[in-house]
Amino acid sequence: MHITCASNIQIGSNTAIAANVTITDIEHPYTDISLPPEKQQIKVKQVQIGEDCKIYNNAVILPGTILGKHTVVAANAVVLGKEYPAFCVLAGIPAKVIKQYDFKRELWLNAENK
Repeated sequence: MHITCASNIQIGSNTAIAANVTITDIEHPYTDISLPPEKQQIKVKQVQIGEDCKIYNNAVILPGTILGKHTVVAANAVVLGKEYPAFCVLAGIPAKVIKQYDFKRELWLNAENK
């Protein structure tokens, strides 16, 4: 696991993070072409990972990401900096919700079947 934190990354209890996962609250805007990227001012956005989550191998969690409780992030997913619901499965590049738990029916539904 690789965490790069300039300000605030919160990881909830009982969350499991597999090998080679990257979590960062840092964005390099690369706006000034007269400076090398590493010399430019960074931007930071808080990252929140809810409790009871599972993040599988090689996933990348980018600045501004908010994962709800019991969210599963598939291997190799790239999670963009936005809010994702609780009790869902994220996969892909960029990551999107592919499954969500339906409490009324008490089962996992594919995103297209909701």
